[in-house]
Amino acid sequence: MVPGDIMAYDARTGEQKWKFHVIPRPGEFGHETWENDAWDWTGDVSSWAPMSADPELGLVYIVTNGATIDFYGGHHPGDNLFSTSIIALDADTGERRWHYQFVHHDIWNYDTPTAPILMDVTVDGREVKGVFQATKQAFLYALDRETGEPIWPIEERPVEASRVPGEQLSATQPFPTKPPPFDLQGRQPEHLIDYTPEIYDRARQIAEDMNLFAPLFDPPTTMDDPDGPGWICPGGGGGANITGPAVGDPVNGVVFVTSQSNCSPERLMPSSESPLDSPAQTGTTYSQYSRGVGGQRIRQPTLDGLPIWKGPAGRIVAVDVNTGDIKWTIPHGDAPEEQQELIRNHPLLQGVDGVMVNRGRSGHSTLTVTPNMLLATGQTSDGTPHLFAIDKETGERRSAVEIPGISRYGMSSWTHNGHQYIIVQLQDGLAAYGLPAAMPAASGGY
Repeated sequence: MVPGDIMAYDARTGEQKWKFHVIPRPGEFGHETWENDAWDWTGDVSSWAPMSADPELGLVYIVTNGATIDFYGGHHPGDNLFSTSIIALDADTGERRWHYQFVHHDIWNYDTPTAPILMDVTVDGREVKGVFQATKQAFLYALDRETGEPIWPIEERPVEASRVPGEQLSATQPFPTKPPPFDLQGRQPEHLIDYTPEIYDRARQIAEDMNLFAPLFDPPTTMDDPDGPGWICPGGGGGANITGPAVGDPVNGVVFVTSQSNCSPERLMPSSESPLDSPAQTGTTYSQYSRGVGGQRIRQPTLDGLPIWKGPAGRIVAVDVNTGDIKWTIPHGDAPEEQQELIRNHPLLQGVDGVMVNRGRSGHSTLTVTPNMLLATGQTSDGTPHLFAIDKETGERRSAVEIPGISRYGMSSWTHNGHQYIIVQLQDGLAAYGLPAAMPAASGGY
């Protein structure tokens, strides 16, 4: 991949105004984070998700993906600015005002997947121009969009080193202290179902026998590693991801995030031996290692049919970004009826309180927010796609309308001739909805 440099053009004349090098060249800020002259021949680091802009501050906010290639970075040692980062650029000049790197030397496929949310909030009595970024690793990063300073402390914490020859991971990664993670990170004993002590003990034994416990930022391993694969949790599908962008509510200062709980096992092998090699590849220079057999969908471990990890499997989370607290968490849609029946009637759960029967569905909802409700897509237990109206304060589902297909990537709210419309993006088109008074028959046409 070539570097995904950022370019600006004059909208009136088409003239190019500036170019920002996402992989810094000699003399540019961040160049020293590319060791071994890797800046000269490494690519990617493109603007992965849509940009956001603040016209008053004159800043455009770009979020990026990782450097070539996923899961191995031995050929580009260093922290690798500006990969997997947010960059605030002067819209007129392209000058970097500030940046924040979410993942140093990203090998986990943690590309920043959704547009930054710009929203003013009140934190400890002071007004803050905030920017909030949902990520695949299930963190919602909260920064001052004027200065780039974290709204709440972000700590650099030690993480696991790689055992793959040639790989030099960063010794630390940034961990926000607020807001808390909106989904499971890594896999730890506290993530196991614990409806009863017996259930917890048996679930823990399964996880230990299968070597499933792993930290966040668990590194991939080699095919011959006796400890098995590296467990990347969340996997490359998130956490948050492009198929369900987070949305902001400026009325109440809340960010709504849709995410999924998943893991992907990753192992590497010498690139020259990889089954991923093919005549269709455009290059002939191999990295020392690349993805071998990894990322495959795995059968989730169960205890007599019960998923051993806490749910929801797919969720919608409301985060109050005035306080940094999670207000509520609900399932994304409804789990299939047969799954709910299995949990409802399971012999180990009879008479047990607090059982999560509806674990939701893996994947992402599409969301939009209005002054008085959150709108979210999802499937009911029979698999029918719906548009749900959700109470922003409680997460309670208020109503539902059937829609003609599964949604993906986005939803938006519009006004036309004084009426509100909701546009839902489907996998194969768009669906438009409005209240009865907005229909052509009621209003005399457009």
